[in-house]
Amino acid sequence: MSNTLTVQYPGTLPEALNMSRSEFEREAKLAMAVKLFETSKLSSGQAAELVGIPRVYFLYELSRFGVSPIQLEPGELEEDIANAERALPRH
Repeated sequence: MSNTLTVQYPGTLPEALNMSRSEFEREAKLAMAVKLFETSKLSSGQAAELVGIPRVYFLYELSRFGVSPIQLEPGELEEDIANAERALPRH
């Protein structure tokens, strides 16, 4: 089961952005999915599904929006590095 979201926008907007109507609507849908991913509301797989594209392609598209595919909370990277260092064999 899927639901529908309707967004009203001025009919001149796609043309002002040098896009066709379908290009604009696809870009808007992608922008929404990227923002939901960036704010940790959706996983990359869920966001890709929302847009109807493969997950790998969604991850590739993130760079156009300045969003990293790796979403870490502050301090998580330091914790991951510390855990990795503890796991390394000592010589």
